[in-house]
Formats: sequence, C-alpha cells, structure tokens
Amino acid sequence: MLAAGSGLSVACTAHDPGKITVGVKFDQPGLSVKRPDGTLGGFDVDVARYVAGRLGYPPERIAWIEAPSGQREMLLRNGQVDYVVATYSITDSRRQKVDFSGPYLLAGQSLLVRADDTDITGTASLQRHKRLCSVSGSTPAQRIKDRYPGVQLQRYDTYSACVEALRNNAIDAVTTDDVILAGYAAQSPGAFKLVGDRFSEEKYGIGVQKGNESLRRRINDAIEQMEHDGSWRAAFIDNFGAAEFAVPDPPPIER
Repeated sequence: MLAAGSGLSVACTAHDPGKITVGVKFDQPGLSVKRPDGTLGGFDVDVARYVAGRLGYPPERIAWIEAPSGQREMLLRNGQVDYVVATYSITDSRRQKVDFSGPYLLAGQSLLVRADDTDITGTASLQRHKRLCSVSGSTPAQRIKDRYPGVQLQRYDTYSACVEALRNNAIDAVTTDDVILAGYAAQSPGAFKLVGDRFSEEKYGIGVQKGNESLRRRINDAIEQMEHDGSWRAAFIDNFGAAEFAVPDPPPIER
C-alpha cells in the first residue's frame, strides 16, 4: 500500500508499504483482462499503471487485485486497495460511499452485431423482434426492457457468453457499454461491428476511499497529464484500434 506519511495512504497495513495496490477487472477484453500468462492488459490497466507511475510507483511495485463490480466499494472501504480502475461509472449513489477522480473515459450503451449484418443499424431495428443479449441484473438489460418492449431480450451470466452466442447465430446483437463491446470486437478482428449511436452516458472514474482528498487530487493531476502528453490517446488506439472504434475526446475532469 501507499507508504505511511505520504498523505495518500488508505491506512491498510496488510500489504507491503513499498507497493501500491490497485483494483481492476480481470475479464473485460480491451479494458482490463488477465491473460493466460498472468499479466494484465487493457485501457483501464494502462490508465491505472500510468497513474501509479505519476504517484511514484513503477510497474514492479504495483499489486493488482481483482475488483468485480459488486465488490468495488467494499475493497475501498476496507482499505484493501488504494484505488479502483474498473469501468466504474460515477453516480450520485456511489458518491455516497466512495470518492472519484476523473472521469477518464466517457462510455455509453451501444450494440454489437456480426460484421455481415445489414439489418440492425441502431435501436429502432431492435423493435422488429430481434434477439438481444445482455447480462442478468445489469443496467443495460434493464434499460432495454424499459425502453424497447418489442425486443426479445435474453440474459446470460457474462458478456463473453453473449458474444459467443452472437458468433454462433443464437442471438442477433449484444448490448452494453460501447467500449466494452469494442474490446470484444478488437479481440476478433473482422467478426463483429458496433452499430448505431450510444443511448446512455457513463462517466468512468477512478474510485478512492471516501475522504481521501489528497489522493483524489493527485490522481486527477495524473489523468490530466496522461491526456496532455499523448499517452491517453496512444493507449486507446492500442486497445481498441482493431475494432475500428473512433478515438473519442477525453471528458473534462471534475475537480
């Protein structure tokens, strides 16, 4: 964890004080995935690693912890991680429990279809009884249910399962945040494509323990530097270029 006396520590003594501990996802291609050799890669990982470097921690002094969606607040509250970079949308309800730096990326719900599909061009196409897959209990699935009653919504346990069903023609489209879909598209060049405009807005932030204002400010400075020196754009192209996903402008940081 962050060294005592740095003004940044979340005061957990269970970890090596010479390291910084970061929570990330292990299962989101393009954003944050654990490879078969145990290394981590993806845009979120690149952002997390850059931030650690600006805080004085080179890659060999970063300890990575898996941070599934349902455990992010707990990991921060218990001091098990110094910060979380895990497709962590900034919301009012979450701000009651943790603080956020950023946002560092603006995402939005979109659609993934097979590359040769010419029938689905956006959400209006879904009303023609298309078979759409999302994850059980997810915000994207609920949004489809509420807004597009003509869709045949199928819920799977993971987006990977949805993408495999799309590949095998068992469904017609997958829906979640566009950058997550772009990661899957980049993983299988030429097999899939994103279609239509995004139909929600998600601000991805870096979560820190509630009240750790010093760390929150320094992470904001690091994100800003990453955007200014070209590292942010390079990381985006490196992780999503194969999906032919347009490089967006980074969102303004909410100081």
